Amino acid sequence: MTSEPPPFLEVERISKRFPGVKALSEVSLRIGAGESVAVIGENGAGKSTLMKILAGIQPPDEGTIRVNGEVVEIRGVTDAMELGIALIHQELNLCDNLSIGANIYLGREPRTLGWIDQAKLNSLSREVLQQVGLDIDPRRPLAALSIGQQQLVEIAKALSCNAKLLIMDEPTSSLSSREVDRLFEVINSLRAAGVSIVYISHRLSEVHQVCDRVVALRDGKNSGGLSREEITHDNMVRLMVGRDLDQFYAHKPQSPGEVVLEAKQVVTFAHPGHEISFQLRAGEIVGLAGLVGAGRTELFETLFGVHPPLKGTLEIAGQNVRINGPRDAIGHEMFLVPEDRKQQGLVLPMDVGQNTTLPGLHRLAYCSWIDHAREDQVAQEMVKRLRVKTPSTHQVIQYLSGGNQQKVVIAKWLAMNPKVLLLDEPTRGIDVGAKHEIYELMEELAEQGVAILFVSSEMEEVLGMSDRVLVMHEGALAGELTRDQLSEEAIMNLATGQTLVDAAR
Repeated sequence: MTSEPPPFLEVERISKRFPGVKALSEVSLRIGAGESVAVIGENGAGKSTLMKILAGIQPPDEGTIRVNGEVVEIRGVTDAMELGIALIHQELNLCDNLSIGANIYLGREPRTLGWIDQAKLNSLSREVLQQVGLDIDPRRPLAALSIGQQQLVEIAKALSCNAKLLIMDEPTSSLSSREVDRLFEVINSLRAAGVSIVYISHRLSEVHQVCDRVVALRDGKNSGGLSREEITHDNMVRLMVGRDLDQFYAHKPQSPGEVVLEAKQVVTFAHPGHEISFQLRAGEIVGLAGLVGAGRTELFETLFGVHPPLKGTLEIAGQNVRINGPRDAIGHEMFLVPEDRKQQGLVLPMDVGQNTTLPGLHRLAYCSWIDHAREDQVAQEMVKRLRVKTPSTHQVIQYLSGGNQQKVVIAKWLAMNPKVLLLDEPTRGIDVGAKHEIYELMEELAEQGVAILFVSSEMEEVLGMSDRVLVMHEGALAGELTRDQLSEEAIMNLATGQTLVDAAR
């Protein structure tokens, strides 16, 4: 009788400590050849730490790693690559100024007599590009590709190193639905070729489509697993947070107050051929829906003054205002939580307290001197109010989980008592527990009379949290749906260019 071959990767009782926190405690994981396994958990559960250990970015403090049944030490990224383990980062690790082929073989270029053999580099690049379904010239500049195509180039780069295990960290967070479908096709073809996949995503609906099993982490420990037949949204949430989220969306519709924000025939920089008009009332939570490229983020940037409107008028609390820059919007107590928190919402080398109080320092100054005691008090109040998980307000913010970073982006505006809050993809890239907390916060602010306009690409979120929904199509406001009109079909009809009358017919 022949025994079964060992799994490609076996992790036993891995632990990792950082100052003041135990990130992993005796975590175990098994990945078979050609198997796709989702590793899920709330932000701070230990997923990233475990993946960095497997990719050689960080060493474990304790535990054993086996590859094909043999104990190995992964002392660095080179060791991991030689073992066939590659990590595809959420933020792509590519160079826009180089060609596609140069990116794939960067640092490993084929050479002849010491010179880079460009013909061989292009030939080898074509082979791995075809493995991921990209029929493009490797001499093209990487900057000419879409984000989805760049994601596939990153996978091709890993395959060029003879990767046997691909770790994908939030691979669809910046992709359109068409690009997501293409990525899933590539994943399935790689699995069929014997490549193993570790899939990390907060989009739980994707897990069932591409994964054979689920392994859940909670507070740095294994919290359970699911076979393919057991993978459901509720089962995954239960393992991640240790409880049922029966009331996942916190929204309770209430009567709106006076008009707080009114846009009249506003024309955005990105879509000069369309005029946009709408009203936003105190205590309302209004969703802004539309397909990728519909102009939702561009509208927010116009309202906030990042790109002033080309024409039209804005009224805040009945007063005609000119928003020529973010300073003007802030002065009228209208604040934007941007889609990209790391690039536009935070100063990563600064600590939690500094990020929280930065926009309102003028309120904490006396005779040009900052009252640091008062600054620390405000920061601690916001950390407590939003339940930010951090050792202290002096923790450098780049070391917080994504969900806690997002809470700090919101906290800095809450400290300034907003009238209007613009939230662009407020729950992107964060776990279900943190999402629920942000929904509760949105509800609390609406009850206090804050007018909230939010963009979301998650249909369930739009349907669950909105009093009404504005839908955009190709830069124009295609229509408005009241809460009793809300349905996925109604939103998609407007988002794809139909009118309400057409949809009814």
